[in-house]
Amino acid sequence: MSVRARMTAYGVGGDHEPMPRTVLIVDDDPGFRAVARALLEADGDFAAAEAGSGAEALAAVGTEPPDAVLLDIGLPHGDGFEDGFAVCRALHGAAPATAVVLCSAREAELYGERIARSPAVGFLAKERLSAAELARLVNPGV
Repeated sequence: MSVRARMTAYGVGGDHEPMPRTVLIVDDDPGFRAVARALLEADGDFAAAEAGSGAEALAAVGTEPPDAVLLDIGLPHGDGFEDGFAVCRALHGAAPATAVVLCSAREAELYGERIARSPAVGFLAKERLSAAELARLVNPGV
């Protein structure tokens, strides 16, 4: 069942409250996914789903595109993708309206211009992950 369908079934996002934005967390580390999910869902602004690989992410986005994807740049090679940047391009091609935010345990400077040249809306260091920071990147100016 999709994130939106689960939320509707539990009465979230009814007539009296805004529907949380959906986010797909893509990382090969299940521990990070669990922590990220808890952080992003804590205040009710986001409802999260998870994917452990680029192929899983592409399948999830093809089924029901989320509002945003939090994508680890350091995904291991495989599933037909050379790295997180290739996954980012594939996700953008499959769901251009979905905002992709790249993340890493490393600083953005280590990736040079690759982040700016990607279709991602921004970069967020894993140590600074919060619902507020993700919302700022996904909805600039709000």
